[in-house]
Amino acid sequence: MEIGPYIKLHRIQQEMTQADLAEGIVSSAYLSKIENEKTEASLNVISMLCTKLGIQLDDGTDEMIREKLQKWYDMLSTDHDMEEMTRIYQELNEVMYDNHSADSLVMFEIHKIRYFLVMGQMDRALSQINKLAEMTGTFDSLHQFYWYKFKGNYNSANNEFNQAMRMYEAAEDKLNQLDLSEDEVADLQYTIAVTHSKLRNTLEAIDYAEKAIATFRVTYNFNRCAQCHILLGISYRRIGMQDKAIKNYNLGKHLGELKQNTQVIQLTNQNLGYLYSTIGENRKAISNYEEVVKDFDVLLYERIIAATSLIKEYYNIYNYDKTKEMITKSLELLDNTNDEEKYQLFQYITHTYNYVINEEDEKFESFVIDEFIPYLKKHRDYANLVIYTNMLAKHFEGNNRYKESVKYYKLANSAYEELVSL
Repeated sequence: MEIGPYIKLHRIQQEMTQADLAEGIVSSAYLSKIENEKTEASLNVISMLCTKLGIQLDDGTDEMIREKLQKWYDMLSTDHDMEEMTRIYQELNEVMYDNHSADSLVMFEIHKIRYFLVMGQMDRALSQINKLAEMTGTFDSLHQFYWYKFKGNYNSANNEFNQAMRMYEAAEDKLNQLDLSEDEVADLQYTIAVTHSKLRNTLEAIDYAEKAIATFRVTYNFNRCAQCHILLGISYRRIGMQDKAIKNYNLGKHLGELKQNTQVIQLTNQNLGYLYSTIGENRKAISNYEEVVKDFDVLLYERIIAATSLIKEYYNIYNYDKTKEMITKSLELLDNTNDEEKYQLFQYITHTYNYVINEEDEKFESFVIDEFIPYLKKHRDYANLVIYTNMLAKHFEGNNRYKESVKYYKLANSAYEELVSL
C-alpha cells in the first residue's frame, strides 16, 4: 500500500474528515488526490500530514508483531478460546497504529470484520465494513481476497446467502493471483459448499465439500474433515442417498470423537436424528436427539433444537408422558435464552404441542392460526409450514370441521410445492 492510502486509513481510524486533516497544510481537494493516489505529494507535505495524525513512516512490522498477527488470524478460522482471542486482539489494537507497515495495518483492519462476526457483534462488523469501503480501490489482491471472504461471512451470518455467494465467488476469482496455503483455499471451498447447501444447490455443495475434504485429509485437519462429512451427509440425505448420508455422518462423528470435539459429535447426532426421523425410524432418532439434550457442553441452541425434535418424536409414537417431559425440558432451556428472535421458532413449536397435549383446543387453534402460521409464512419456512398446517387440518378433521380441514390441507399442499421447488 502506498503512502496516500496509508494516510487515509489512519485518518478514517481517527475519525477525522479530510477537511480536519488538510487544514493548515493543503486543500481538502489536494488531500483527496493524495489519498487516492492521483498525485505525488512532496516529502514536506507528507511529513506534516503524518505529524498531524501522530504517525511516522516505517519500513515494516517487527517479527514479534507479525507472528502475533498470524496467530490471531489463524484463531479466527478455527475453534479457539474466546478470551484468548480477545486478549490478543486487544494487545494488537494497542500497537498496530504505532508505525507498523501499511500492509499489516490494512490486513489487521480487514480481519477485524471476521473477529467481530466470531464474537457475535454484527453491528460492529457492519460498521467496520462501511469504514473500509472507501479504501477498497487501494487494496491489493490479498487484501481483496479477505475483503470479499469476510463480507461474504457477514452476509451469511445475516442469512443473505445469494449475496454471500457472490462475495465468495469474487474471493475465489483471486486465488490464481495468490500463493495461499492449502488450508486457506480449502477453507474457502468449505465455506462455498456450506453456502450452496443453504441455497439448496445440493450437487454444488457436494462438489465443493469433496474439494475441501481432499485437502483437509492431507493436512490432518480432522475437525474440518468432520465438518465436511456432516455437510456431505446433509447433501446426500437431500437427494435420497440415505446410506451415504449415514456413512458420512458416522465418519464425522468418529473424527469428532478422535479430537474430543463435543460440538462435532453432537452435531452429527442432531443430523442423524433428523435423518432417522424422516425415514420413520423414530427410536433411532430419539436415541440420537437424547444424546444432544443431555450433554451440558453442547451449545444451548443445539440442545433446544434437540429438545423440540424429541417433543415431535415422542408425540408421533404416542408416548405422551415423554412428550410432556420434553415440553417441560424445552421450556426450561428456553428460559435461559435472551434472544427472542433467534429462539422464536422453538417457542412456537413447544407451545403448540403443549396446547395439543393438554387438549386446550381453542388455544391451539388461535395460536397456530394467528401466530405460528403467519410467522412461518413470513420466514418462508415451508418445511415447518407443511408440518403444522397438516397438524391443524387433522385436528379440524377429527372434530368434524371439514371445511376448515380442507382449507389447511390445501395450504399444506401449497407449502409442499414451494418446498420441492427450492
